Amino acid sequence: MTITRALAASLALFLSSGMAPAEPRIPASDGQVLERLPLRPGDPLGRELAQLRQAVRANPRDIDAAVRLARRYYTLVGEEGDPRYLGYAQAALAPWWTQTEPPVEVQVLRASLLQFRHDFDGAVADLSAVLAREPDNARARALRATIHIVQARYADAATDCLALRGAASMLIATACEQMVRGLTGQAESAYVTLRDALAAAPTASADEKLWALLRLAEMSQRSGRMADAERHFRAALALGIRDTFLLAAYADFLLDAGRPAEVLALIGASPGAAVRSDTLLLRQVLARRKLRQPDADAAEATLAARYAASRQRGETVHEQEEARFVLEVKGDARRAVALAADNWKVQREPRDARVLLEAALAAGDAAAAAPVLQWMDASGIEDRTLRALAVRLGKEKA
Repeated sequence: MTITRALAASLALFLSSGMAPAEPRIPASDGQVLERLPLRPGDPLGRELAQLRQAVRANPRDIDAAVRLARRYYTLVGEEGDPRYLGYAQAALAPWWTQTEPPVEVQVLRASLLQFRHDFDGAVADLSAVLAREPDNARARALRATIHIVQARYADAATDCLALRGAASMLIATACEQMVRGLTGQAESAYVTLRDALAAAPTASADEKLWALLRLAEMSQRSGRMADAERHFRAALALGIRDTFLLAAYADFLLDAGRPAEVLALIGASPGAAVRSDTLLLRQVLARRKLRQPDADAAEATLAARYAASRQRGETVHEQEEARFVLEVKGDARRAVALAADNWKVQREPRDARVLLEAALAAGDAAAAAPVLQWMDASGIEDRTLRALAVRLGKEKA
């Protein structure tokens, strides 16, 4: 996996979209079938996975084969949004999973999987151990930076982003740095710097361009430049990379713009089983409701059942998105506040802030929004949507 794919996967699956990973399903024996994918005969992905699984079955302690298989499953989460692949990745790494100091590649992958379950402390511990051994390990450095960003530890993130210079490509190092600056009161200069860096890197990989374009789209949205945001989203889609975060982020843009029919065209219109990703199913549900489609209830019931199953397993990683579902679909502002407030204790990204502010406003509970308002003041974030919500909360409180 390239450094840019590691960044893209980590951001798609927990930074902004709040995807709810399922509990990893670990096989009872080496012979247990993990997954029978609905692949066509001769499908390149099917052949690739079959070959990788065969190599691991032949020698479960072949670390090269196990790492290749685990990485492939990891990328599939970002491409398809199916959280079951996380469990399959962990199963491939089983011989080394509980080691205090496993091989570096295993430890980085373990950290990647831990952060999906919101075990950020465990993930950072693994990444810090890797960086103590290999200070120039770009994957570990970039992933630790993203965790610092999602938890609003911006000084720590900036340090890691700076260390990426010379370890990762200049475009990725610049994108990392400007992402932090864009969240801390330097939005305009961060946007211009990253835009110019992308223009100066015509030979960058598609993955690198995707990550930079997504950052530019986010910055444009927060600044209220919606035409620029859409241009960056469309440029990212034109790269032809299947990425759950890209689809979810653009779907949110379209929903805000009052264009729900385009959301269904983007994600796919079939309810329930056709959408493995809870993240994308939520956007489908919201679009169907806005269009008042007669089959909207079926998609809503599917998503509600998934959230209920997650709660029964004791999982809390989906709280941001469930808060949005409870608020916008179920109309339960009090419950939405509780979910969003719990989520804010762990994740502090603009999308996390928005759902808590909206829920607090709907519930008439300005006090619940205090942690977000404090973060906005401390970070200096320039976000028109968040500022408008804060003003409305202030008026209500007065």
